[in-house]
Amino acid sequence: MDSDLISLVNKLQDTFSNLGGELDMPQIAVVGSQSAGKSSVLETIVGRDFLPRGSGIVTRRPLVLQLIHTPKPDAHGNTEWGQFLHTDKRFTDFDEIRKEIEQETLRVAGQNKGISKLPISLRIYSPNVLDLTLVDLPGLTKVPVGDQPSDIEKQIRGLVQEYIGKENCVILSVSPANVDLANSESLKLARQVDPQGRRTIGVLTKLDLMDAGTNALDVLTGRLYPLKLGFIGIVNRSQLDINEKKAMKDALDSEMEFFKTHPAYRNIAHKCGTRYLARTLNQVLMGHIRDKLPDMKARLNTLMGQTQQELNSFGDAAVFGDANSQGALVLRLMTQFARDFIASIEGTSLDISTKELCGGARIYYIFNDVFGHALELIDSTSGLDAQDIRTAIRNSTGPRPSLFVPEVAFELLVKPQIKLLEAPALRCVELVYEELVRICHNCTSTELQRFPRLHSQIIEVVSELLRERLGPTSEYTQSLIDIQAAYINTNHPAFVSGSAGAARQANSPQQVKALPQPQRPSSTEPVNGIFGFDDEEDENTEDGLSHGNSTRSVSSTVHDRSKIASSAPASGNASSSSTVSRQTRPHQHQHQHQNNKHDATHRPSSTGPTGGRASSPSARDTFLNYFFGQQQNGMPPGTSAAVGGMGFSAAMASGVAPAARDMQQTPAPTGLMAGKQDGNNAAYDMKSLGKHIEAVPTEGAPHLTMREEMETNLIRNLIASYFNIVRQTVQDLVPKAVMHFLVNNSSQQVQNRLVSTLYKPDLFQGLLNEDETIVAERARVKALLDAYKDAFRTLSEMNLKVV
Repeated sequence: MDSDLISLVNKLQDTFSNLGGELDMPQIAVVGSQSAGKSSVLETIVGRDFLPRGSGIVTRRPLVLQLIHTPKPDAHGNTEWGQFLHTDKRFTDFDEIRKEIEQETLRVAGQNKGISKLPISLRIYSPNVLDLTLVDLPGLTKVPVGDQPSDIEKQIRGLVQEYIGKENCVILSVSPANVDLANSESLKLARQVDPQGRRTIGVLTKLDLMDAGTNALDVLTGRLYPLKLGFIGIVNRSQLDINEKKAMKDALDSEMEFFKTHPAYRNIAHKCGTRYLARTLNQVLMGHIRDKLPDMKARLNTLMGQTQQELNSFGDAAVFGDANSQGALVLRLMTQFARDFIASIEGTSLDISTKELCGGARIYYIFNDVFGHALELIDSTSGLDAQDIRTAIRNSTGPRPSLFVPEVAFELLVKPQIKLLEAPALRCVELVYEELVRICHNCTSTELQRFPRLHSQIIEVVSELLRERLGPTSEYTQSLIDIQAAYINTNHPAFVSGSAGAARQANSPQQVKALPQPQRPSSTEPVNGIFGFDDEEDENTEDGLSHGNSTRSVSSTVHDRSKIASSAPASGNASSSSTVSRQTRPHQHQHQHQNNKHDATHRPSSTGPTGGRASSPSARDTFLNYFFGQQQNGMPPGTSAAVGGMGFSAAMASGVAPAARDMQQTPAPTGLMAGKQDGNNAAYDMKSLGKHIEAVPTEGAPHLTMREEMETNLIRNLIASYFNIVRQTVQDLVPKAVMHFLVNNSSQQVQNRLVSTLYKPDLFQGLLNEDETIVAERARVKALLDAYKDAFRTLSEMNLKVV
């Protein structure tokens, strides 16, 4: 029964060594310094020379030595033979066993005297051995020798502690007797892992080499260094005996003769020697196995549960032979993928990260922070300077001088600014698309990873669906910008209130430079440079101008809207006008303008020839009032003639602007040769005409006139007002379009697309083709689980026999 225990442990050890099991088998580890006699002790126990010998470090890999007692010879008549775990060859010559150990050591550990943790398993069958399992570890060293690694000491200590640190390991500490026990490295390591000495056996070698008059009796009796399992003294063969090939039986007899005849050891001779050491190790190992049986069973039970769970994660291989089972598996995996894809977008996934934004939260971040911030950074008048606006106004009027700022110029200028919103909108669509692709690649599971081809096909189908939705989403997003640029809706309520504010700012007195004004009668004195009229006179004036010139203008539009704006809530007008004011005029200009209006309301009013009473300026004042305010019926007759005869600068100083923008202060000369009157004035030289039709004036050219500056500011304010309206609309509609055309549509169609594309019986076999590494790992785990079950069943039977 006891031999069955050791055989069982050996079998389990071989099985778990191949499969990589985590069960710690009871075993005996041999620890000692170099040249302490470890190899000689093992060879004496076996009774044959089979271990490599030499100077320096020889044992560079752990050697798991399983001794199996075989009283009968094998079928070939061999009574002793050895067999390695890494090869099926049976060795009857123990010299070949030594060579195989050396070759296997070189194959793994290399030529540089380094060590390796990979063990060599050797099983020796002999009628002269007891059932025993020993592990020969590399000898402890201090200084690297030859081409050994500089940290060889650290490597060896780590390897030794890895073995002896396990509770199921019995430590066989080998120390030479001719060295002070306090300097024993093996006992030092054993005490670190076994402080109480419960699983440490001390072995003293070279007792015959101690100085004359000294002995190790105190050590062997446990008085100097107590161990629960005690110390055992042995005498190994000398190097001369090895060279002369002294027989093992003769060596054992010489050893017993030494202890019986030595005066210090003869009383304990029956507890010394290699034969006693082998019996002791056999009894200690069997007793240790019995003590550890309950723990081993509990550990096996835990390992079986963990291994079964690991095997379940690989899935059942029996499903590959049934077409119905294959279809159900494919459908389940696709449904799970679609569910995880939607859950990641909606934020209901179970694997939500707390370290970074993921899934739908990243899409919201794109809408709110990335796209919104990009729109806010766009300047409404980016790329537009005063010369561009003046050129657009002139080009929109053709050869005719304009009475008012044409509306065509406003549309001509505002449409390219609206197009500036197209690039951020399309980039927003691309970012959301990229995020959906990222979510698609992250939606996976352990079971789906078993089938790399199915996984790649699912990702390809979903990516194709996203690519299909990217085109319509981008086209619709671009159409949103084109729609805004296709029709400039100046009737928009927010633009109406903003236009009224822009008109008030354009008509503010700060637009006119402070020049000395001539004295006027109080009845004709303008308020803020603009004559006020009643509603009836304004309507007559507008009607007359509309019949005289059919071209629509921003000035007339603003005048029309101002009537609507005056009836709108005061809060709305104040909000819109303040928005435009912040972009074009300082706050103090508004304040000054309001004070001027307040002063004008307290001035005495007068009545013109028609009997109409002049009204105070309001939001309805437009360019018509400004440019032709003194030409209305309410103006005295003499004033018109005075204005007609004064120059441009004088007229502007009086608050009156001429009808034509290009009017000079003095009459221009007539005739084809007029340009020769002044050779220095190139304006009348037809050969240099190209210099004067450029958008940017040359050096020395006049700056913007006062009227042009007012027109430019008005156009700029109107563009800013309308651009803000379009920007808010685009910022609201683009995320909605992306969610509808791309995100929601893809989420709704992902499962249907997967089923219609991949759920085909002729594709099941190819889609469920597992990776070769997974197949091999499943086979290994299944074999390990079977080994655990067999070991558990055998240990249970052994437990019953022990009881």
